[in-house]
Amino acid sequence: MAENNEPVHISTERARAGATPGVTRYVLGIGLVLVILAFAIILWS
Repeated sequence: MAENNEPVHISTERARAGATPGVTRYVLGIGLVLVILAFAIILWS
């Protein structure tokens, strides 16, 4: 156990409690494109 005046250093993988595959950026990107297309269709209707 660390003393109160010592900083605790752990890796980012351990701090996140798992791997981050990066799927979120694709979901956000696809969602953004779909919203822009939906607004464009509504605008031109």
